[in-house]
Amino acid sequence: MKVLTPEVRRLFSMHRPYVGRMVVAFFAMIVAAATEPVAPMLLQQLLDRGFVGNPDFSLWWVPIIAIGLMVVRGAAIYLSTYMMAWTTTNILNELRRQMFERLLNVPAGYFGGTSVGQVINSIMFEVQQITGMVTNVFTSIVRSSLTLLGLLAWLFYLNWMLSLVTLILIPILAVVVRAIGGRLKKLNQETLAINAELTQAVEESTRAHLVIKIFGGHTYENSRFKQKADNLRRFSMRTVRTFASTMPVTQILTACAISVVVVIALLQSARGEMTVGGFVSFITAMLMLLTPLRQLAEVNGPLQRGLAAAESVFTLIDAPVERTGGKVLDKRVEGRVEFIDVSFAYPEQQQPALQGINLKVAPGETIAFVGMSGGGKTTMVNLLPDFYTPTQGKILLDGQSIQEISLTSLRQQIAMVSQHVVLFDDTVAANIAYGDPMPDMVRVKAAAQAAYLEDVIAALPEGYDTSIGDNGSRLSGGQRQRLAIARAIYKDAPVLILDEATSALDSESERMVQAALDRLMQGRTTFVIAHRLSTIERASRIVVLAEGRVREIGTHDELLQHKGMYANLYHMQFASEATGASASEKKI
Repeated sequence: MKVLTPEVRRLFSMHRPYVGRMVVAFFAMIVAAATEPVAPMLLQQLLDRGFVGNPDFSLWWVPIIAIGLMVVRGAAIYLSTYMMAWTTTNILNELRRQMFERLLNVPAGYFGGTSVGQVINSIMFEVQQITGMVTNVFTSIVRSSLTLLGLLAWLFYLNWMLSLVTLILIPILAVVVRAIGGRLKKLNQETLAINAELTQAVEESTRAHLVIKIFGGHTYENSRFKQKADNLRRFSMRTVRTFASTMPVTQILTACAISVVVVIALLQSARGEMTVGGFVSFITAMLMLLTPLRQLAEVNGPLQRGLAAAESVFTLIDAPVERTGGKVLDKRVEGRVEFIDVSFAYPEQQQPALQGINLKVAPGETIAFVGMSGGGKTTMVNLLPDFYTPTQGKILLDGQSIQEISLTSLRQQIAMVSQHVVLFDDTVAANIAYGDPMPDMVRVKAAAQAAYLEDVIAALPEGYDTSIGDNGSRLSGGQRQRLAIARAIYKDAPVLILDEATSALDSESERMVQAALDRLMQGRTTFVIAHRLSTIERASRIVVLAEGRVREIGTHDELLQHKGMYANLYHMQFASEATGASASEKKI
């Protein structure tokens, strides 16, 4: 059973800042362990000198020594426990900090292969298994080993022959622990994986509670949760069965050893080679050996759980991050964008999402991407902030390759408003000024006014300081969308991405949001995905994408006259427009 894995060595290195406290804990454990053999020593003296004739010592020494011994032992255990807890909680925080920091810097593609449940499980649950391993294993190995050595030394001092019988327990117990260790580690790895699946199920059900209610998914979700919970219970019981099997084996071996010791001790006593006090002291010390032996045997459980969790935790900490370095832009860009022979394929997908894209966009232009689902519209705009890197070709911003620009500088030049609005459980002002370490309330209020949010905010109980709830749950859909637009207005970036920003809104909300978008788009290079027809008509150019390729480019009127793919899409999806239906109810 390999214990000093790379993960364990990394954990040891994380203890270096806390060496002083670890040393204090270590010496406190030595003191606690040293008090263990004192009890059978005192018992021998008490029996041999106190119960034979008149005691040759003051009786007051008995309570003084007994109480004093417990005070010293209790203080040592408290000190070692406190110092170990202080150290491990700091390491716990550091591991979580490293995991969260890495989570913020992994590429967008990371979340395509890792579920939210896995991430939450690693940060909240698995990391605790590691600190539990450190605390339990270190404490047990140090304190229990020292106690074991002290008791064995006393046993050999009393009777070396009987002590040899006791020593037979240790190698046999080591063989048992080694045999069980491999299976425990495998079971713990599988248990952690199933626990992550259960966490994912809870997270999804919580996030989608309205969908579950409206579509009657209670039975399905209950069944799904029950299946995963039952799987977790079964694997937990397998682990318990495997771990618990060490106890009866240990007890049987101990019973055999004690039986042999008692027989030999009786024979020695008959020959006058052992006193009653010596025999009772020996048996007491031998029985006291069971506790450190059991603790050392139980180390295997938290050890294997911790090793399995450490692999998962350090996998996240070591996950590849987005590129670093690059040129820092010292001024606001004009917003000239150029796609040069750009192709892109998602990992593990044979069909490219984009193929040979060439497109020049002048500063201040509004480019609308349209086409059937899966044509590559979202992929196009996700390449611009370098969420994904083209597999071929390059993208230029003001004549510079975005790959040569630092990600921070690049993304400072871009704002985005999506149909899937993401807000934070914070105040209105904090959401508008999100990302600004020194928010300017004058700009915040100006952005809210430009997004037609003034009346909404005035009606809130605490105005700009009102908390909006989880993802803006205290606001309506249109209000949430306008808050996202206000955030983009506050950022005042020269390049803007609108990903179906008025999708799924009612007519009144759409008019308000569209008016806010019109203000936001002024003077900015804007990329619009599948926007409402009114915006598409006003776009500088419309780009029709199909199967990852540019099929048509032109203005709304030019493409209709061309009678190609755009015209077909228009007539299919906006036929009612010609009969006088509201343009705000259509989208492409």
